Amino acid sequence: MTSAPRKRIYLAGPEVFLPNAMAVGRAKADLASEAGFEGLFPLDQQLGLDGLPKLEQARRISLANEALMRSCDLLIANLTPFRGVSMDSGTAFEVGFMRALGRPVLGYSNVPGDYRTRAEAYRARGIPPSDSDAPGVEIEDFGMNENLMIAVAILESGGSLIEGDAPPGSVMADLAAFSRSLEEARRLFLD
Repeated sequence: MTSAPRKRIYLAGPEVFLPNAMAVGRAKADLASEAGFEGLFPLDQQLGLDGLPKLEQARRISLANEALMRSCDLLIANLTPFRGVSMDSGTAFEVGFMRALGRPVLGYSNVPGDYRTRAEAYRARGIPPSDSDAPGVEIEDFGMNENLMIAVAILESGGSLIEGDAPPGSVMADLAAFSRSLEEARRLFLD
């Protein structure tokens, strides 16, 4: 008798930009495997991009990641703020993409606290000239760790939002909240 194939998890997050991205992806995939899933990291694919114009490279990466998401049963997204107050914009797209496919989405952040508090702290440091934020512009205030469209998409998909509190200097490397997301995925989809 053959066992059912493992549920596949798309491992979304800004870790793809880290110098040790492949090692981080392997660590997350290993944790997913230990939890009973097959974890798929966006950089797992061999796309042969050498010599292609940048736009064609970008197109192939985007389409390959969309195909990889379509092959997955659920997504776990790293919502840790990246390059600003909020999560990585590519990860935000991936959350929305999987939600539109009707797949479950779970999210975690290694930075605790609500979006408004982070936005106010960002504003207090001085708004960069390239940012269109300004005093008097409303800041979303729903007590959630991330923008309401992300948080509600995750919750309405049947997933959950996990908040971690990574030690300084390990915000992108800490996998404790990710592991808690895997435990939640097990509870929701395997038990």
